[in-house]
Amino acid sequence: MSQLYPSYKIANALELTRLWVDAMVIGQNLCPFAAPERSRGSVRYVTVEEGKLSAAMNGFLRELLFLQQSSEEEASTSLIVFPKGFDDFETFLDLLDTAEDALIQAGVEGLFQLASFHPNYQFADLPVEDITNWTNRSPFPVLHIIREGQMGRVLDSYKSPDEIPEKNVALMQELGVKGLIERFPPFQDYINQYPKL
Repeated sequence: MSQLYPSYKIANALELTRLWVDAMVIGQNLCPFAAPERSRGSVRYVTVEEGKLSAAMNGFLRELLFLQQSSEEEASTSLIVFPKGFDDFETFLDLLDTAEDALIQAGVEGLFQLASFHPNYQFADLPVEDITNWTNRSPFPVLHIIREGQMGRVLDSYKSPDEIPEKNVALMQELGVKGLIERFPPFQDYINQYPKL
C-alpha cells in the first residue's frame, strides 16, 4: 500500500496509474504525444512489486528487454510502476540512477531514455511546496521507458517542443491545488500531508 495514497492498494497501482495518465498526462495535455499512443494501444503498464533495488532492477531489465524485442507498433513505450519500497523520493532517485546506468551498460542509451514520476517528485532547485513539482507527480513511483527515435520523430513534427515544459508549469500555476484535486481526486491524499500547498 502506498503511504501517500493509503486508500489505494498495491493491487490497484496499475489502474490508478492509468487513471492518472488519462486525467492528467492526457487530459491536461501535459504530454501532447501520449494520446495517439494510447489510442493505438501501444502504451504498456507494468508493475514491479519487488521493493529492493536489485530485485526491482531485474523487473526493469525484463521490461527493457521486452521493448527491445518488440516493434513500435506492438509496444511504443512502457510505464513501470513500483508500488513497494520506493515511496521515499531519494530512494527512488537511486533506482533512477541505477536504471540509467543500466541503459549505458546494455548499450541502448541512444535507443531508449527514461522519464521519472513520483508522488514526492521535487525538482532540485525548488521547495517541496512549489506547484511546479506537480508536473512530475504521479500516484506511485514510475519509470517511463521512451524510444528515442520515436520521440525524435514526434518532436520534429511538433511546432514548438521547447515550450512544452513552460506550458505545463503555467498550467500547474493556473490550476492550483484545488484544480489538481478536481481533475484527479486521489491527489487530495497527498496534499493532506502538505498543508502549506
